[in-house]
Amino acid sequence: MQNNCMNKKIFSWAIYDWANSVFYTTVLAGFFPVFFKQYWNAGVPATISTERLGVCAAISGFVLAVMSPTLGVVADKKRMKKKLLFYTMVIGVICTIGLFFVPQGDWLSAAILYGCGLYMVSSSSVFYDSLLVSVCREDQYEFVSSLGYSLGYLGGGVLFSINVLMTLKPDLFGIPDAATAVRLSFLTVAVWWFIFTIPLMKNVPEPESEVSNKKIVELTAETVKELIHIFKEIFQNKNLFYFIVAYWFYIDGVFTVMSMAVDFGLSLGLESADLLKALLITQFVGFPSAFVFGMMARKFSSRLMILIGLAIYVGCIVGASQISEAWHFYALATVIGLSQGGVQALSRALFAHLIPPNKSGEYFGFFNMLGRFASVLGPLLVAFSAGFTNDSRKSILSLLILIITGAFFLLKVRTKPAH
Repeated sequence: MQNNCMNKKIFSWAIYDWANSVFYTTVLAGFFPVFFKQYWNAGVPATISTERLGVCAAISGFVLAVMSPTLGVVADKKRMKKKLLFYTMVIGVICTIGLFFVPQGDWLSAAILYGCGLYMVSSSSVFYDSLLVSVCREDQYEFVSSLGYSLGYLGGGVLFSINVLMTLKPDLFGIPDAATAVRLSFLTVAVWWFIFTIPLMKNVPEPESEVSNKKIVELTAETVKELIHIFKEIFQNKNLFYFIVAYWFYIDGVFTVMSMAVDFGLSLGLESADLLKALLITQFVGFPSAFVFGMMARKFSSRLMILIGLAIYVGCIVGASQISEAWHFYALATVIGLSQGGVQALSRALFAHLIPPNKSGEYFGFFNMLGRFASVLGPLLVAFSAGFTNDSRKSILSLLILIITGAFFLLKVRTKPAH
């Protein structure tokens, strides 16, 4: 009976990846870049819309980076991880619904709603990630984290498949045109995200901890002290320090590839339909590969599997600078799908191994703060490179700096022998 409850709790936690991944797939990676460039920036040069998209993602990442530590401290001290996850999810859902109502040419409103939605889905992940240490044993981190990402790729792929079909064949759904289909896709994301959050809210208990009587304003003021304390703990733990630095660099390269891949392809003159099909390939390849990465990490180590994933990314970025035809993009999408989910899932699991479980909210807040500060750099590197070189192919090569630097520091991390 206990095992059944544990399985139910683990699955209910992991299904939130299925819930929120549709935002990353349909909105962030799929339709928003296309719509932003062709509908909300109609008639604007490709490099200008790329700069606008990069700056929008950077601002959202910067705000989240500043707020993440406070979110983590409040979640821990007030036992509000689930409540804050729910609040940020609801606001994110409202922002996603708002995209349906933005008229053609109004790129600023679209950017604001998108940036806010991206901030909220990322914030909810701070609380979601921090719940990992309370839903399973330490020796299950890799499996459970990879299960979440696998479900995320599958769920994102399922809804995105429907959304792409809606766009390519709107008549089948009684939709007047492709533009309306894209706008309706934003609504399907909002509904999906909300409904599939319910199992976590119902079946995953709030972790036990001492509840502070201090007001949130006071806790916010104490965040600086908490950060200083965490900094000291990290500096005293070389493994954790090297991992944090490594993650700070390489995850930004990963996130930037995810958020700007379609914009990159459009800038090269590829058809939007081809790019959306390539994203579907990434999703359905990512579903089994994220799970396999987790299983392989139990045999070898999370660090080794992350390094393999980063090596694949280096090859993909170099390859992306040379693409000229749609099938090139398909090939890159397939290869990226092999590593993307594995790198993310095992990074979360490895970090969980390195931190004290009773401070998971604080540490994952710090973790996301650094990741999001890094997420400011990647989009800006691409945006400024595109503006400076006036060549989208060359701009993608700037991400090699992030991936290679991250891999260098990850090599310094020492992990426990594989089970």
